[in-house]
Amino acid sequence: MVLGIDEKCPVFSCDSYNIGKITTASSGDYKGKWLVVFFYPRDFTIVCPTEIMELAKAQERFSKNGAEIIAISTDSAYTHKTWIERDLPMVKFPLLADHQGTISRAFGVYNEGENAAYRGTFIIDPYGFVKFSYVSNFDVGRSIREIYRTLRALQAGGLCPSEWTPKQKTAGPATVHVAPADSGIKKARQ
Repeated sequence: MVLGIDEKCPVFSCDSYNIGKITTASSGDYKGKWLVVFFYPRDFTIVCPTEIMELAKAQERFSKNGAEIIAISTDSAYTHKTWIERDLPMVKFPLLADHQGTISRAFGVYNEGENAAYRGTFIIDPYGFVKFSYVSNFDVGRSIREIYRTLRALQAGGLCPSEWTPKQKTAGPATVHVAPADSGIKKARQ
């Protein structure tokens, strides 16, 4: 089952590749930050590089708005390294190596038969809770513009109608949500 809205981001740790280095990445590295978790099926495919390239082009906009990006597939960190260095040197965010599918399973996007993640996008708030999730099959690439628009809408703190853009005012105050019991937050968030 796909990780739901207001559920806590799973704890994870695995090898990752980023800017010439293979290191360990963990969920704790992103505590207190907005996080875009971007699952994709495989390196060296047809659709995945188009998504990763567009995400790389938009990374500065995400960063300027306080959001980190991580991409995750079941490829190894060495496969990520070879792919990025050969085909996508503009990519400057970590690619996590979920080789056993542990993280993909925790988020509910793992396809057992293919040993690959579906195209899953999750936006995690600075408290570690899922605020947006979108999962689709292997065939259709995602709109990075829409992911960015959704992040900005979540950060706006108000009601955002269809086609809202960050240049517009919100349609009213956000619905008040009480923080989940395990968040450590004592007062209501908006």
